[in-house]
Amino acid sequence: MNGTVDNTVNTLDVTMAVVVGGLFTIGFHLMLQRSLMRIVLGFILLGHGTNLLLLVAGGTPGRPPVLDGRPVNPAEPADPLPQAMALTSIVITFGLTAFLMALAYRSWRLSGSDEVRDDVEDRRIDIALQRAGSDEVSGTHDGDGPDDGDGPGDGDEPDHRDHGTAPGDHR
Repeated sequence: MNGTVDNTVNTLDVTMAVVVGGLFTIGFHLMLQRSLMRIVLGFILLGHGTNLLLLVAGGTPGRPPVLDGRPVNPAEPADPLPQAMALTSIVITFGLTAFLMALAYRSWRLSGSDEVRDDVEDRRIDIALQRAGSDEVSGTHDGDGPDDGDGPGDGDEPDHRDHGTAPGDHR
């Protein structure tokens, strides 16, 4: 070795880049779904993509991180830091996956399905913001106030607090 750096791209590097990109893409797509199991599977795929990314960042596989008594060439040993980070990532992914599975199971036991529902209060806020935006655009105020009888919280929508149950509480 004469001190020059080889900047050629290996087929393995391109393949791993495509695999890591595919895992991240599918993982993010699954995390945007409404099913809690798909969200958990998406998180698992993101964890695997992260592990592969960290291992690819470690350089050429097969080189020992520590050389036993031989003279050390700085370009020869592998970097042990990405391997340690990958192990840490595996532990963190496992712990968070167990936690998300427990949350999904609890949600399934309470509601009977694993679908994430819209929050009623979020819908009320969205309707109020849309009405406020349409009033600003038109410049009129047609009695859309807090006490006009047709806004959110005026008794038009079912209020779960009046019946002693919370949204999604089907016992």
